[in-house]
Amino acid sequence: MLLIKNGRVIDPANNIDNALDIFINQGKIIRIGKNIDPKRVRRDTGKLRIIDASGKIIAPGFIDMHTHLREPGQEGKETIATGCQAAAVGGFTALACMPNTNPVNDNKIVTSYIVNKALKEGCVRVYPIGAITRGLKGENLSDVGELKTAGVVALSNDGEPVMNAEVMRRALEYVKSFNLTIISHCEDKDLSRSGAMHEGFVSTRLGLPGIPAAAEEVMVSRDLILAELTSSRVHIAHVSTAGSVDLIRRAKAKGIRVTCEVTPHHFTLTDEAVTSFDPNTKVNPPLRSREDREALREGLRDGTIDAIATDHAPHDSLAKDVEYTLAANGIVGLETAASLTLNELVHSNILTINQAIARLSTNPARILGLKGGALHEGEEADITILDVQRECSVNPKTFKSKSRNTPFAHWKLKGGPVMTIVAGNVVWEAK
Repeated sequence: MLLIKNGRVIDPANNIDNALDIFINQGKIIRIGKNIDPKRVRRDTGKLRIIDASGKIIAPGFIDMHTHLREPGQEGKETIATGCQAAAVGGFTALACMPNTNPVNDNKIVTSYIVNKALKEGCVRVYPIGAITRGLKGENLSDVGELKTAGVVALSNDGEPVMNAEVMRRALEYVKSFNLTIISHCEDKDLSRSGAMHEGFVSTRLGLPGIPAAAEEVMVSRDLILAELTSSRVHIAHVSTAGSVDLIRRAKAKGIRVTCEVTPHHFTLTDEAVTSFDPNTKVNPPLRSREDREALREGLRDGTIDAIATDHAPHDSLAKDVEYTLAANGIVGLETAASLTLNELVHSNILTINQAIARLSTNPARILGLKGGALHEGEEADITILDVQRECSVNPKTFKSKSRNTPFAHWKLKGGPVMTIVAGNVVWEAK
């Protein structure tokens, strides 16, 4: 049993922003109210831990809707257990894991493995995302009904775009009867080819092959057209360009059923970071121009961009400590996302704290149709407690993730989680 007192409760789903206490028993929120008496609670229920949240924010547990856990198949980079531990440190009470495992999560056997492994070894909730096509090859659709029954919450070919427009159309039509969302990795591989960074002045200066913004925008445009044609939902993953933001903004105004996400590294860094030739700046989609970054921030501000997702992509040193063009794409993000959001967006007055919580919690839950993202009496107690003034330094050596590939090493950030509660259990707290 827990009694969280003296905190500022912010719950965008219920329009709550007030000084309130929260009493938790048997994994559920029993009461939310002012000045809950510890003596009465203790007398009625027995042993009780009181958490003083003075000066802190109590929020619905954060949900990362775009994580790579690597298990099964690449346990040297990450496991379900270590990924969950990293998520807890980052304030995430739940995460949705992408299907590019080995074997690919395109069947009920792999889905069931992930679900059962997470229940056994995970300290946060894990929701598998199934593959749109078998083997991520972009040719034949996976058995959606089988995947849904096994526990997937969405479908994606993340990392491998569905290049065939007919296959994507059929996928969008097919998932409607299962109430699932397609998460689209928008990349035209004929345009991106062997590019290593954003195509522009910096890539020319560095002599590195570039990936034009059009490689993303062409596919965003196609998928928006297909979503309108099929009247189906589509979610655009890791938006990175100004053109994509504009396309999505106009599509929403038109009534097309589209949502989208942005990563902390895309709203924080630009292609100038690549001048260090640090392989930890190599991501897909690549870090874009300053103008693109500002458009992403504006998209967050005006609500065009619905969610903040980490695209947590752990890699070992063998994949990263090589020549820049040969390095694997991706960074670890679970343990830095909340602090970067507070540091770069809230303290810069781009988002209010309420808006930031909505994009980290309420909106991901809504997009994926998950429980959570709100604080309701009688519901599971998944809670993130934040200290927006907490000073922290990014130290990869202390990461719970098995991988260390971050471009933010030694950054000084302001604000971050101090406690993560899942089903009424404190799964992590700051020392």
